[in-house]
Amino acid sequence: MQTGEDIQGLRKIIDFIRLISLVILCIHFYICCYTAVREWHWTADITNRLVLNISKTGLFIGMLKPKLAALLLLLCITLIGAKGKKDEKIRKDTIVIYICAGLLLYFISVLCFYLQASASIIAISYISTTSLGYLLILTGGGRLSRLLKLNLQKDIFNTENETFPQEERLLANEYSVNLPAKYSLKGKVRNSWINFINPFRGLLVVGTPGAGKSYFVIRHVIDQHLKKGFSMFIYDFKFDDLTKIAYNKLKKYQHNYKVKPKFYLINFDDLSRTHRCNPLDPQSMDDITDATEASRTILLGLNREWIKKQGDFFVESPINFLTAIIWYLRKYENGRYCTLPHVIELMQADYEELFPILKEQEEIKVLINPFISAFQNKAKEQLEGQVASAKISLARLSSPQLYYVLSGNDFTLDINNPKEPKIICMGNNPQKLQTYGAVLSLYISRVIKLANRRNQLKSSLIFDEFPTIYFNNIDSLIATARSNKVATTLGIQDYSQLKKDYGREQAEVIMNIVGNIISGQVTGDTAKQLSERIGKIVQERNSVSINSNDTSISKSTQLDFAVPASKISALSSGTFVGMVADNPDEKIELKVFHSEIQNDHATIKAEEDLYQPIPEIDKVTAEDIQENYLMIKADVQSLINTEIEILKERKAAENPMEPGKESDKSENKDKNDEEPQGQAMSM
Repeated sequence: MQTGEDIQGLRKIIDFIRLISLVILCIHFYICCYTAVREWHWTADITNRLVLNISKTGLFIGMLKPKLAALLLLLCITLIGAKGKKDEKIRKDTIVIYICAGLLLYFISVLCFYLQASASIIAISYISTTSLGYLLILTGGGRLSRLLKLNLQKDIFNTENETFPQEERLLANEYSVNLPAKYSLKGKVRNSWINFINPFRGLLVVGTPGAGKSYFVIRHVIDQHLKKGFSMFIYDFKFDDLTKIAYNKLKKYQHNYKVKPKFYLINFDDLSRTHRCNPLDPQSMDDITDATEASRTILLGLNREWIKKQGDFFVESPINFLTAIIWYLRKYENGRYCTLPHVIELMQADYEELFPILKEQEEIKVLINPFISAFQNKAKEQLEGQVASAKISLARLSSPQLYYVLSGNDFTLDINNPKEPKIICMGNNPQKLQTYGAVLSLYISRVIKLANRRNQLKSSLIFDEFPTIYFNNIDSLIATARSNKVATTLGIQDYSQLKKDYGREQAEVIMNIVGNIISGQVTGDTAKQLSERIGKIVQERNSVSINSNDTSISKSTQLDFAVPASKISALSSGTFVGMVADNPDEKIELKVFHSEIQNDHATIKAEEDLYQPIPEIDKVTAEDIQENYLMIKADVQSLINTEIEILKERKAAENPMEPGKESDKSENKDKNDEEPQGQAMSM
């Protein structure tokens, strides 16, 4: 029992044992230095007889036995039993110096007997040296009992406590993406695998610039999906980083496909290395809702601030107006001029010519009636507010280079067509983000609509820097595309970037709906969300309480975050945290990971050195581009002129002259001429 009486009794026992140790040492001095003691007249008959009887026990034979007895049997026992007040300032190296110096003096003192001196000097030297060594050992031992054995500062960042078991098995299937990695568990580095066995539930790749999203994750998604026969669409923000990988990987794995896929490229900067494609292909637009979706994608891509104002009058009006233009061209001569360049040029026509033409199409009357009403009522300010936003926004796309790419029809956007699979790469330019982003958003919108259908090939949609484009209802794609075997990979830098470009509600939906998430270094709200998503683990907690009488050490366990937000904010490049999703028939218990992805840098470098550049697709001259530009303008003007003539002829046909009208008019005229003369004559 921890009572005051027990502590006092222990101290008395320790003091008594230490006294016995001193008595043994003194008897040893008396025997070894007897000549000097006799000279000092410190001897007596009774003392001699007592020491003689004690020496017969054999303990004091020689120089070593009594010293070891005093030191080991007694001194060590007292040190073990002693409980000094713990002091965290006491250092181990100081204790070691005291004990080593004491042991050296304690045992080397025997050399004093080899001195060429009197017996008194030898005795004094021996007793002094041995006593000093004894005191140093005693001091070091006393400090040892006060040393705080629990070192709470060995893991100041709580690194070992925040480690947890991770999946070490390779779980692969015909759709999976598997990344080799290493992780730490209680101070030991172990091999692991990050297994995205169900990429159809969406994969979100998060990380600040330089975190390694493309190098450690996205390049492996491209490599492994092409190896497994996926059709693919890639939005390459920093063209042509990912495009070059896809092109060379396709050449390597094309034998894995039942039908050899074709590689297509959309690039607005180098027209000799781009195919031409019409995102408003009439064959892929079944009803007017497709035109509505296309117009919304274009205008919201050009005016990002409208995303947060959807539903407002001056946002929906331009969308309706653009929808009417698109659908009119879709229905005109079976979509002969249904391209975005023709839409832009037709929209710039004068209202006096444009509205009568549009009015002829029954399906869009309900869309254009508010504009016609405003025009007829001479409400020009309202009309300009409704239409000018669309006209001004689309005027930014009036470029011969864009017209050239958008007006062609080299391929269709059904990437996972079983009869004609495709690998499509679309490149952006960060310096022309506002212009190119809207057009690429339209391409992407059409690709997703065509890809997310039943009975198609498995496909992979990869979006690097996803917030730089606008795609409406991305959450619907992730939610519904799983059953159609469409894997979606979204690369973003930060949650705040997603909120800025898509609005808070849409950003939260995107963050929460994806099943697989992998994140490099991020900060702020993103790091907090990821930390909470990964969850908590049981961690040990040690605490020490030091008071004047005793030291208490307590250990406890509690739930705490497995990967705190502060640790996510300080991740090195190549180190990722996240969570994977599993399948009903392929369960993964250890879904959470915090590991360093292992890339074979030398192999990747050697492979990249052998990459072939993307070949030139066609020789395109400035004259070709300008000719196409002028031809589109001429097409629109011809359409307007033709339709105006038809309207005039129809109006003339609907209001022909009646047979007796001219004679009636002439008779009335003659009467009017004769009346003044008759009046004059009567007068």
